[in-house]
Amino acid sequence: MQPISTQRLRDSYEDAERHSNEKTAALTVAQFSSAEAFGEPVDWMIGPFERDDSLTFRLEGQWDDPTGVGWTSSSLFNPTLMERDGRLHLFYRASPRKESLASRIGHAVYTPGAGWSDDAANPLIFPTDDDEVWGCEDPKVYEADGRYVMFYNGIWPLAGAEEAERYPSPGWPLGEVGCDIRMAISDDLEAWEKVGLAVPYAVSRLWAKGAVVATDGRGNAVRFGEHYLMFLSEGCDGVLTVGRSTDLVHWTFEPQPYLDISEWGSLHEVACAVVTGDTLVLDFFYRDREGEFAAGQARYAVVDPFTQLQLHRGGSLAWGGLIRWQGDWMFAQGWDAPAGDRELYFYRSPGGGSSGTG
Repeated sequence: MQPISTQRLRDSYEDAERHSNEKTAALTVAQFSSAEAFGEPVDWMIGPFERDDSLTFRLEGQWDDPTGVGWTSSSLFNPTLMERDGRLHLFYRASPRKESLASRIGHAVYTPGAGWSDDAANPLIFPTDDDEVWGCEDPKVYEADGRYVMFYNGIWPLAGAEEAERYPSPGWPLGEVGCDIRMAISDDLEAWEKVGLAVPYAVSRLWAKGAVVATDGRGNAVRFGEHYLMFLSEGCDGVLTVGRSTDLVHWTFEPQPYLDISEWGSLHEVACAVVTGDTLVLDFFYRDREGEFAAGQARYAVVDPFTQLQLHRGGSLAWGGLIRWQGDWMFAQGWDAPAGDRELYFYRSPGGGSSGTG
């Protein structure tokens, strides 16, 4: 891995400014989360979802660029929501273009009656380490034992990296970049300390994306027996993998088949996991047999979280997880913002959906 430098950060930013992908540019929430996408309801599903414009977040102005390369953003997406003391904390990916690399992570707070306030310290997380030179993206925030842990992706170029020879990945062919799951910790959701790699290269094989930890719908990580579980679904040499931890920071991993959607198509990534009562629901992203992007949900018993019981079409694709807010299930996403508009929209399942109580 080559060391981070101002020039390499500048190269990353300039490459992101040229980003163009018609397939990802066309992503909308409705294609995955609308009543039409969900179809016939079942009693355990979470959704469908409707947009609540009263909560829309808009980012005004440009952050100061601590890397000194003139970085700016034009798109916000893939956020996490956490509630604390009656306020919503929003952690979001800001990128030069929709679905481009060279991302940074920002933070904003919603106070009922006062609205949104963007954090003056933004960007909260930005490239400072060698494996972040191509960006820091897709925050997932969980609470455990009074402490908050953020998992995020660090992106770095594989060209010339000796790691690519040391950790071959024939089951998940790599492209131009590697993707690490990194961690930061906080006591208050505002001041964060980076603590390094969550998934070692012997497990990730230079690509692990999406540290999905089951929550109770309030952002609290849920234990299964003595351990928290992390569901890894993208990378890891193409092998479904589960991590176990007693504190959300120190993890052990092993191969564990837990999701089979071969009857529908091919799995891309598990987005989030929620426990309601005695049921665990995994929300996932896949490509159907016609080659189109789609979402689904899978049901498990909490006492047996690796035995898939039922599948249902439609999902939130809430990469940062689903939370309960004012009785409804809710998530945020920026895919539907007009090009160049830095907005995040909020989507709610009226009445909390049909899965459990929160």
